Amino acid sequence: MFGLAIASLVVLAALPVLAAIPDEKLVPCLACHGDKGQSTIPEVPSLGAQPVFYLSVQLLMFRESMRNSEPMNALMKGLSDDDLRRMAAALAKLPAPKPAVAPSDPARVERARLLVQQHRCNFCHKQDFSGEENAPRLAGQREDYLVKALRDYKSNSRRAYDPSMADVMHPLTDADLLDLAHFLARLR
Repeated sequence: MFGLAIASLVVLAALPVLAAIPDEKLVPCLACHGDKGQSTIPEVPSLGAQPVFYLSVQLLMFRESMRNSEPMNALMKGLSDDDLRRMAAALAKLPAPKPAVAPSDPARVERARLLVQQHRCNFCHKQDFSGEENAPRLAGQREDYLVKALRDYKSNSRRAYDPSMADVMHPLTDADLLDLAHFLARLR
């Protein structure tokens, strides 16, 4: 009986959030990625303001197990292409992530800026790193997630559907990845 009361309170507390969600299929997504697309869970990305096309492709890759990450693969199973497109469109309308509040280290920022220029990161991800089409938004993304994603691209445990990422990642050191994540997480 006590468990039922607690469960009822949790559901009642979630009703305002659930009512604001345009598609019930997003409820499990927002549980981890944040009710406004702003993740508070380590190594889980914020999805707000990501490009629709990028989100659509990522959801498709999870559904088809071309990208392996539980519970994402299980959550996407059985969803139609239209479901994925609707979900991507709704997620893209959520607010962009807020930059990290921790102060930046000027030396790390300068090293990252040099890497960005050398490897033309802002060519695909845009000058302000807001992303476009098939390149994700990186500005304001969680620093821990950026480190994980960059390391996964570097080790090829996360394959990009655009082969240029492999070329960019090949010469970078782990220290480079840490500097890039530090810089990008603090961008507005």
